[in-house]
Amino acid sequence: MQIMVIQLNDQQLRTLEQLQAFLDGTAPMDFTITGDERYAFITRTLRRFGYTRLRRPQKAVVLRFLERVSGYSRQQLTRLVKRATERSAPLKKRYRASRGSFATVYTPEDVLLLARTDSLHGTLSGPATKKLMERAFALFQDPGYERLAAISVAHLYNLRQRQAYQRHRIVWTRTCPVVLCPIGERRAPAPNNQPGYLRVDSLHQGDHDGLKGVYHINAVDCVTQYEGVATCERISENYLIPVLEELLCSFPFVLRGFHTDNGSEYINRRLAKLLNSLLIEEQTKSRSRHSNDNAQAESKNGSIVRKHFGYSHIPQRHASVVNTFCREHLNPYINFHRPCLFPETITDEKGRQRKRYPYSSMMTPYEKLRSLADASRHLKPGLTFEHLDALAYAISDNEAARRMSAARVKLFRSISDRSASAA
Repeated sequence: MQIMVIQLNDQQLRTLEQLQAFLDGTAPMDFTITGDERYAFITRTLRRFGYTRLRRPQKAVVLRFLERVSGYSRQQLTRLVKRATERSAPLKKRYRASRGSFATVYTPEDVLLLARTDSLHGTLSGPATKKLMERAFALFQDPGYERLAAISVAHLYNLRQRQAYQRHRIVWTRTCPVVLCPIGERRAPAPNNQPGYLRVDSLHQGDHDGLKGVYHINAVDCVTQYEGVATCERISENYLIPVLEELLCSFPFVLRGFHTDNGSEYINRRLAKLLNSLLIEEQTKSRSRHSNDNAQAESKNGSIVRKHFGYSHIPQRHASVVNTFCREHLNPYINFHRPCLFPETITDEKGRQRKRYPYSSMMTPYEKLRSLADASRHLKPGLTFEHLDALAYAISDNEAARRMSAARVKLFRSISDRSASAA
């Protein structure tokens, strides 16, 4: 049923009985007052019936009448009646038609630049992304990052929620955690703030029709988070040892410790002989019921290896080209251009130790190496920081990420083409 809307002439409503009769007999109709006249209508009605002198039931009748005619809610109408009865002056609007807004600091171009940066680096955490933009502006003199270099981490996440960011950024789903069998053994490494103590782990690149894929070897330094990723065809000694030897030789500092889980691929005589030939002082194994012994390498498996290679099957015959990609593109990027958080241990008054990750301590693994006391004495003989600086600052972080991403796309395209031709 349609509702009739007419203009109300209330001059004939003089008594409360007439108001009650009006309310009881006009259910099918909607009497309205225009927006500019409602305040004057409320003031006129309250004065006509002497609202302040009425009893509570009588006031309720007046309020019901005003609610029906004015269109205001009961709560808003109560506030307006209170204002009208406390002051002798007529009601007036106290709000402006339009309110001012905060000045826009970050432009749509900044949001698009943030989306491109996240696309290049794989959507790192907020602090890591902020550090990259600070480095892009301060270290590599990119003027486009002038405003984003000063953004707070909290507001960075706000920009990621904007529609402009969502339209330009394809976000991959988070990788699933790798479930490993906890095999116990001896002790955790004790680096004492010295680089050269590696945590090493291996992970498999999927199966397909009963055929195994390639294996990735991930070695992470305990102190600096300097990392090396290598790929071999199989995990047996004949395939693993040559690739692992090349990987260990790629670290710029002297190696002192080698820590793994208790898998037979690492606990064997040939590997022990290799470690002795490289003058690595100790080899340690993870202990039972101490899952943190090799947690650093396992966390890098998800944040580095799985993020860049995923879970899809890569046939074993492509191990050499994947290893070349790791050596020439992935390892330089993660060591010279990808910021990491480093913990600070805080001991409270009860003697409990807690880890904190302050933003001020965020830096790349190479910068962490340089920040160590007397860092040059940890380098391998014949290697200097001048040579490493030339590698670290030859290109910007974004350019390194762009080249690495292009090389990865080329790698997977070549693997797909070769697999199709082989089939």
